[in-house]
Amino acid sequence: MDFRNKTAIVTGAGQGIGFEICRQLAKHGATVLLNDIDKDLSQKAADKIRTEYGNCISVPGDCGDISFVNKLVQQSVAETGHLDIVIANAGITLFGDFLSYPADSLYRVLHLNIAGTFFLAQAASRQIRQQGTGGALLFTSSVTGHQAHKDLAAYSMTKAALEMLAKNLVVEISQYGITVNTVAPGATLTERTESDPNYASVWSQITPMGRPATVGDIADAVLFLVSDKARHITGQSLVIDGGWTATSPSPF
Repeated sequence: MDFRNKTAIVTGAGQGIGFEICRQLAKHGATVLLNDIDKDLSQKAADKIRTEYGNCISVPGDCGDISFVNKLVQQSVAETGHLDIVIANAGITLFGDFLSYPADSLYRVLHLNIAGTFFLAQAASRQIRQQGTGGALLFTSSVTGHQAHKDLAAYSMTKAALEMLAKNLVVEISQYGITVNTVAPGATLTERTESDPNYASVWSQITPMGRPATVGDIADAVLFLVSDKARHITGQSLVIDGGWTATSPSPF
């Protein structure tokens, strides 16, 4: 896929799925603004991609902060003159039993996962509308937005909300040539999940395809959905889980 002359924002991209999305976009010619709340992680990730492919700019900051989100969009335009693709990948997972789940944890999850994505999509859509060139938005959901998962009531609620947000935005922004979709990854091998020595073996046993996803599996789907090849696909959610939601055995 060809992303030359495209400018993309990817949030929550210091490592894992977000990093691989940035890497693949840069590989295929895009100028990428890589965001992560961890300044050092963001810079190291951007440096690595720039050394390998070029065209990657570190923009550290908190995507739950509306003023930062607006500045992120403004910087993309300052760098290249336009914004074409926005991938709202930043999110937080706070496990906890529903009956004792604390209010501060709930508000943190809602603030970043829902409000952060909402206002990034809003700022990006305004910019793309002004350009008159069309573009693509993509939100990172989760299989937990489709299937119940122990101790993830708050998180799964936000992920289901993102899928409804994408669907609703179809009636709001399609007229400006903007597509909006979500991907819902299942178990995926990342730096965080691989810190659990049992993660890969457990999920390999309960995933019909016999293994958890790699970050490349998710990035491949994302790149398709934000490419010109998917210009007539909008309001959709693509589950990428090796068939787990079809059977849904618990890992516990």
